[in-house]
Amino acid sequence: MATGKKIKAHLKLALEEIGEIKPWFDKEVNAWVFSHPLYPVEYAGDSKKDVIKNYPLYLKDFIEERLKRNLSPIVEKKTKGRGGKRKGAGRPKGTKKELTKRISLPKDVAEWISNPRSISSVRQLIAKCRH
Repeated sequence: MATGKKIKAHLKLALEEIGEIKPWFDKEVNAWVFSHPLYPVEYAGDSKKDVIKNYPLYLKDFIEERLKRNLSPIVEKKTKGRGGKRKGAGRPKGTKKELTKRISLPKDVAEWISNPRSISSVRQLIAKCRH
């Protein structure tokens, strides 16, 4: 059960973790904004003073809901940041990709070289020139 004393204790701890509340101006929303990576609470206001005054109130509401276990699991979920990585995805271990280098060539030369049958001819030509 979330008591007022418990909420105040958690709020005090949260504000210590956050430190000084330093709002910044966000041009997209045309307002002063503050958020912190440790807590999924964001507040936007008309002035810095407004944000500094009201952010702790919104944080208190969040802490109260957290203590009552009224939050969606998505809000509290921490991810590993591995996006779309799937088991078995990517190049198999032990295989090596041929090294490449990007260069600019005249269009007619680039079209000739880009033909897959031309690559072996180009390699033979290079080998002859090196000897």
